[in-house]
Amino acid sequence: MAQWCQLQMLDCKYLEQVDQLYDDSFPMDIRQYLSRWIESIDWDTVAVQDSLATIRFHDLLAQLDDQHSRFALENNFLQQHNFRKIKRNLQDRFQEDPVTMAMIISRNLKEEQKILACAKEAEQEGEGTVSAMVVEKQKLDNKVKELKDKVQFLDQMLKNLEDLQDEYDFKMNTLKNQNELNGMSAKELEREKFNTARMCIELKQNRHDVVSFLNELLNLTQSFIQDLISEELPEWKQRQQIACIGGPPNACVDQLQNWFTAVAEALQQVRQHLNKMLELEQKFTYENDPISQKKAHLENRALELLKSLLSSSLVVERQPCMPTHPQRPLVLKTGVQFTVKLRFLVKLHEFNYQLKVKAVFDKDVTEKKGFRKFNILGTNTKVMNMEESNGSLAAEFRHLQLKEQKLAGNRTNEGPLIVTEELHSLSFESELHLNQSGSPGLHIRLEAMALPLVVISNVCQLPSGWASILWYNMLTTEPKNLKFFLSPPSAKWSQLSEVLSWQFSSVTKRGLNQEQLNMLADKLLGAKAQRNPDGTIPWTKFCKQSANEKAFPFWLWIEGILDLIKRHLLSLWNDGCIMGFISKEREKALLSDKCPGTFLLRFSESSKEGAITFTWIEHDVHDKPIYHSVEPYTKKELTAVSLPDIIRTYKVMAVENIPENPLRFLYPDIPKDKAFGKYYPKPSETQEPMDMDVPENRGYMKTELISVSEVHPSRLQDNMMPMSPDDYKALERYVSPRDIDAVMDLQDLVPQEPDMSCSFEALCDL
Repeated sequence: MAQWCQLQMLDCKYLEQVDQLYDDSFPMDIRQYLSRWIESIDWDTVAVQDSLATIRFHDLLAQLDDQHSRFALENNFLQQHNFRKIKRNLQDRFQEDPVTMAMIISRNLKEEQKILACAKEAEQEGEGTVSAMVVEKQKLDNKVKELKDKVQFLDQMLKNLEDLQDEYDFKMNTLKNQNELNGMSAKELEREKFNTARMCIELKQNRHDVVSFLNELLNLTQSFIQDLISEELPEWKQRQQIACIGGPPNACVDQLQNWFTAVAEALQQVRQHLNKMLELEQKFTYENDPISQKKAHLENRALELLKSLLSSSLVVERQPCMPTHPQRPLVLKTGVQFTVKLRFLVKLHEFNYQLKVKAVFDKDVTEKKGFRKFNILGTNTKVMNMEESNGSLAAEFRHLQLKEQKLAGNRTNEGPLIVTEELHSLSFESELHLNQSGSPGLHIRLEAMALPLVVISNVCQLPSGWASILWYNMLTTEPKNLKFFLSPPSAKWSQLSEVLSWQFSSVTKRGLNQEQLNMLADKLLGAKAQRNPDGTIPWTKFCKQSANEKAFPFWLWIEGILDLIKRHLLSLWNDGCIMGFISKEREKALLSDKCPGTFLLRFSESSKEGAITFTWIEHDVHDKPIYHSVEPYTKKELTAVSLPDIIRTYKVMAVENIPENPLRFLYPDIPKDKAFGKYYPKPSETQEPMDMDVPENRGYMKTELISVSEVHPSRLQDNMMPMSPDDYKALERYVSPRDIDAVMDLQDLVPQEPDMSCSFEALCDL
């Protein structure tokens, strides 16, 4: 089944994630109507070849023209207009830069695959069990149905009451009219009076029943609102917090909107029914009339319930985030635009274009020494309107940015917190005016608040700012505790381990397994703690103090590794080739019983910027295991040569020995070429003799960068030297004996460090 078709079958919480992938730069309309063609193209390849990207861009325009023609045949004027506009926008954006378009499509397809995988995994985990969330959802859905049924039943009760009252009114008027009584016998007249009296009793009973039923309906509504405001809404906000720091995607806000809207519609109908009851009272009333006695109470109660619901309906659907760092929300840089999206959970047409929302920064923040102040630049007011995609009542701020207020003179009043621990608030205000014929008008002040923000002035502060966001949202659900870092609480390892794993799973396809988490637990808690889930880690140890006497904090080490993975090791990490977090002691234990040449990949503990190394095992003449570790590779080396290429071409060299690659099996026993073969560069095609585009041979020989470790012969074991005659003969076909001797003479000194020093050498590729 096509990927796009699979996506459309997912639950709404996953569809919301898909919705966030597409915007005006590449609308979802293109993905919908050209899905088959889009999925037939290898966009990863297109994104790295300018000429191919240009071809595909024009192919896309042609596809849009074809689709426009189909709309013309269908007389679909609206879509004709939309596709003309889409085509113009694409030409404006990507005509000169089609590679960017290819990159957007490639990224979106990959993100869609992640969403599908996440949905499949959740489905598999949930098989055979019914989650508490599903049970709760069913419970609330049943309440909605019960509420709608009762409102409908009340409507029928009022119609019956009105009919009965009209009939009673007619009979009373008849009895009062002497002319119409002529011709009736005394017995018939008595019977008519009796029936009218009985009808009056029935009418009074029906009125009492309607008032009692309405009171019962309001009790049910109040209970439902209490569930929504006190339980469901806070739980949704907490799930949103978790999602912001890399946790599972937030549950569908559309479901919450459906519940809020259903209750609001019911209350609006109740208010209309109250107006109808007042009309009936004006036509006919009596002493101790329940409508006269209860009308004011019922009106006020219905109005207060509606106010209570609407006051809680404005929410921040998408937390503030810089588009340049979509996976790091709540950290904003001065002078850089950020986006934030609001939603009003009561989706009624009478509210469309009625709510004007204003963004306010650091509202009600008391004057504090050293606390920075900021102004909001850009359009800070928006009118909420119904979205075409899902009909929700929303407003999205896309062009806001912050500018720090400069203090007069020298800034000497430094505050108690550093910049990345200073929390700020972003709130949104609005007013709702709603008038209903025959009922008191509504005037409600609305407010929603984003989660606390960290404001930075330099991108180098982003890692520390993100650490503050992680710590805050991991340990508290209070949205207004801006003094949190004056005395930050410690975190339990059970909490922190989960959040650390999310940092990897949110940007890759793999989180951290138990083996990797064990190593990190020992690093933070110490071996004596025995990885106690309740062991506590203070904030200073996580983000300030150096880890294990290194010169940088634990979090900055993790951040460097994350960046290394994203830039250079993503595919290897996703495929499980990198063990990553493992101590040297554990590394030796795993390799000790493996055959010579078995190696594993782990992250360096001594590099702040992130580095990776590999360790392999050999055995001496007494079959004693010997371990070799190469000097870690940083981003600088991996930018020049990919890690699979380094592993493929790696050589160990000593005087009087032929260089050879000691790496044979990726732990536990996967042949090296099987594990990494798909990442090796493809051999270039041999050019035909008649090819007119072949550049002239100018005497240069092709070169290839390889990684070489130079060691003393005493560190190499018998099984690594010398080369067999056949191997040496094969090498002589490509490298002359003089060149081999020259390579052997490069270094006579013996390195004393336990790790092998490594250098890149350019060898001829003849």
